Amino acid sequence: MTGTTRSSEGLDPRRRKLLFRSWHRGMREMDLILGSFADARIDALTDAEIDQYERLLDIPDTDLLRWITGERDAPVSAETEILGTVLSFRRTMSF
Repeated sequence: MTGTTRSSEGLDPRRRKLLFRSWHRGMREMDLILGSFADARIDALTDAEIDQYERLLDIPDTDLLRWITGERDAPVSAETEILGTVLSFRRTMSF
């Protein structure tokens, strides 16, 4: 079981792949954060945001988790609109 609450039905192939990648990170904490984000927002992201999100998913979990939890600041090169959106989304989550 992935934890996803949505079906990939109706999503274009690129968004389906991102939904899958969001729930299959390799680190459960990141699965929950990025998977929940993708469930809630993947269908509403613009093409530019999708580009940024693809690059975000290429970042190792250990680095990304530190940025998302506030343990470390993200480098300037990673400070994108989508990272800000994910950070805002994470603040609304309750575990």
